[in-house]
Amino acid sequence: MAVRVIFMGSASFAVPSLLALINAEYDVALVVTREDKRAGRGLALSETPVKQAALARGLRLFQPPNLRGVASVLAEVRPDLVVVAAYGRILPADVLAIPPRLPGGAYGCLNVHASLLPRWRGAAPIQWSILQGDSETGVSIMSMDEGLDTGPVLASARTPIRAADTAATLLERLAAMGAELLVRTIPLALAGDMQPVPQDETLATFAPALKKDFGAIDWSLPWHRVSDLVRGLEPWPGAYTFTPTRVRLRIFPFLERVALSDGVPGQILAIERHGMVVRCGDDSVRIAVVQPAGSRRMTPWEVAAGRRIAVGDVLGGR
Repeated sequence: MAVRVIFMGSASFAVPSLLALINAEYDVALVVTREDKRAGRGLALSETPVKQAALARGLRLFQPPNLRGVASVLAEVRPDLVVVAAYGRILPADVLAIPPRLPGGAYGCLNVHASLLPRWRGAAPIQWSILQGDSETGVSIMSMDEGLDTGPVLASARTPIRAADTAATLLERLAAMGAELLVRTIPLALAGDMQPVPQDETLATFAPALKKDFGAIDWSLPWHRVSDLVRGLEPWPGAYTFTPTRVRLRIFPFLERVALSDGVPGQILAIERHGMVVRCGDDSVRIAVVQPAGSRRMTPWEVAAGRRIAVGDVLGGR
């Protein structure tokens, strides 16, 4: 008999894990995802990527506004396992208690988390791993408890963070890794052949959710920290700076190091057809693509032709 699973997820990171369960012939009896929300200029209702994937495959769907009082609904499914990936809420004790415990006593709610726990617990582990200049990251399969990503870890897989990685490319890679690790871990966990390992609390770090204004560039930072900010916030919320005339200028990856230390941090040292050079706290960076507020993506050369920036200008501010 197939293992009966409740899957809980919302963001795009979760979709490969859901599909992996289906492809491995687990009985996905219910998919729980966040409510539709209004987004965009027209405030149209937007469905979660997990909802879209579940509907496309004819799966039963449940979208509670919160998890208070939903344990009775979930318990009716009588799952052998609950799998969670990028759902967006902490599971309360009554939900954690629904599936049978794993051999050894850990909760039968497994979480696919996009970091090497206990590093980067929280909502934005992928972005923070780039923002803080980590050389590697990975995915963890954790038996959940009532804390925020504090449960014991069953399995993990590692990957280097490459110079060409943004939060978008790293998310895609980690989502695929998490899905593969999940389907390899479940049978071993259910058979008692993979024991959860408690996390070392002394090594824990926290990855809080990002805010829309988080991307303001501090040009006094070393060039590699500026580059990490731009890569780590791509595609959302994006890194930005202001021109002296208060035009908000979004900065896109990738930034090239230039060995120039003239001027002051934030000063534009050159504007050429292949990019503009801006002074950082140590060396400088060449920026190839920008986007003025209310306009399209363009080269700094085009922005300069519109007299919105010039050599000698000092960028910065909020």
